[in-house]
Amino acid sequence: MDIQLRLVTRDNWEECLNLKVSRLQTKFTPTVAVSLAKPYIKPDGEHVEYLPFAIYYSEVIVGFIMHAFEKETTDMYWINGFIIDEKYQGKGYGKSALAEMIRWIASHSPQCKEVRLTVYPENQIARRLYINFGFLPTGYFHGEEEVLAFSMRQ
Repeated sequence: MDIQLRLVTRDNWEECLNLKVSRLQTKFTPTVAVSLAKPYIKPDGEHVEYLPFAIYYSEVIVGFIMHAFEKETTDMYWINGFIIDEKYQGKGYGKSALAEMIRWIASHSPQCKEVRLTVYPENQIARRLYINFGFLPTGYFHGEEEVLAFSMRQ
């Protein structure tokens, strides 16, 4: 599947804002607008860098994903704000985008040993995607969200 991650820029940010999940999914993920604010607000501290990506299939924007990381670490690499627009769900874009994000992290941060993300336990569709991909429960929670980890040394 021809999935590409493209940094969110002044050329595509408005398209990103139009991405929507179903009404039932809105409680599980921040809006794209909230995710796009994080690089400037830095809610996790000055040491965390955020890279927002639009997910494209050919030339069609199908989703959004954010990578947050601390450069000088081996295990503080996160995926957050990950959504596939409701019109494109169930077609394999999520799995392909996740694989592309992991490849991107591996090529840009070879020191990374582990990628983490959080998921609400009741968000069974997303949780199943992550577990089937190879993310494992860590036993930790961030608020109400379960922390899952993917080993880059597989």
